[in-house]
Amino acid sequence: MPRQIYLYTKSILERVSFDAKLFCKELEKATRMLLPYEIDQLREWLLSFTQEKPELRQCMVYIEN
Repeated sequence: MPRQIYLYTKSILERVSFDAKLFCKELEKATRMLLPYEIDQLREWLLSFTQEKPELRQCMVYIEN
């Protein structure tokens, strides 16, 4: 079940990536729902996903330790 939440979170983030403010909001919500190891996986995914979208890099503060 937790894996489904992780995949759902990724799909939501992909869909809202057109708006940095909305992306940050959804990422903040995701950090409250996901397990610690899933947040680590999400961090890795975000690093590659935001390569082409530097405006979304500001949202990384929500998952930094």
